[in-house]
Amino acid sequence: MTFVSSLLVIMGEINWDAISAISQLVGSIAVVLSVLYLALQVHQSTRVAKLVNQDDAATALRDVTKPLMENAELERIWRIGLEDIGALSVEERARFVHASYQFLKAFETIHFHYVYGLMDKQLWEGWHELLRHYIFAPGMAQYWKLRPELFSERFRNFVNSLEPPANPRTVGPLVGEKRK
Repeated sequence: MTFVSSLLVIMGEINWDAISAISQLVGSIAVVLSVLYLALQVHQSTRVAKLVNQDDAATALRDVTKPLMENAELERIWRIGLEDIGALSVEERARFVHASYQFLKAFETIHFHYVYGLMDKQLWEGWHELLRHYIFAPGMAQYWKLRPELFSERFRNFVNSLEPPANPRTVGPLVGEKRK
């Protein structure tokens, strides 16, 4: 006697409706488990994407500021330009304008990441504070007044809503230079 014929003897008549119901139940459980697994994978993927975006945002700003650390002349132009753009030569002002554009574009990207939930709130708060210190530096404020249209409306509205910090801490004041 084969296994199947033995099973038939034990079960008596086969109830195909019961077998169909059991197979549907097993199939439904498999679908639910698959959906749960997929949800877990999407959640993990979202976390990884968020971390990558946060790192990309930080890298963008580092790429703008790194030359300032590596080149004393660029650092001098940046530091003086932030406090008094008029104290720079025409060539130096042009370099300051280019650096300001890149600096603010990096911040626009950081703001974009935050708005779309791709940046941790605590990290954003640090970036937000840094921007407040720099956007109100006299030279940067002058640049912002001249060229806001180069930035998205959302970023312009955000920057224009910022309040100046009570104790400005851009490069010059941090190293002991007096603000004019």
